[in-house]
Amino acid sequence: MVILLTGASHTGKTVLAQRLLEKLHCPYLSVDHLKMGLIRSGMTALTPADDDALTDYLWPIVREMVKTAIENRQDLIVEGCYVPFGWRKDFDAEYLASIRFVCLAMTDAYIDAWFDTIRSHASAIESRLDDSYCTADRLKAENRAMIVGFRTAGEAVKLIDTDWEAAIETLMQEIV
Repeated sequence: MVILLTGASHTGKTVLAQRLLEKLHCPYLSVDHLKMGLIRSGMTALTPADDDALTDYLWPIVREMVKTAIENRQDLIVEGCYVPFGWRKDFDAEYLASIRFVCLAMTDAYIDAWFDTIRSHASAIESRLDDSYCTADRLKAENRAMIVGFRTAGEAVKLIDTDWEAAIETLMQEIV
């Protein structure tokens, strides 16, 4: 089984991936680590700020890694925001049967109520060297884009609207 975990920035994707790793004892691939490895090695001229271009650049690599894991009957958690809305079109039914898709997004009301807490947990798993770009307005825009984009593509989106921990616990129970 491959768990494809995506969502907007600061929603807790990495924390959820870490908890799944600990519970399921299977590896996870951080698409952010892949991105930074390619950027730092000079394999691309893209920068961390090139979100749309990074999705176009990274997705073909991630997609084929997912296929390889499935073909080898290996479990894998793939975590990152660089998943295109129409990702399903890239997989035949036999692959889709082995993929569990999860998208996390926060509501505007949740961001308004918990913005300071969201920012305080930004480095819960990985250290963010520069989080100055993170504003409530930017988070709202990113989350709205994820919600609209994935729902328009026919995907379910796990909305975090009152209690982040409860939402993550519910997801853990559904996945495991």
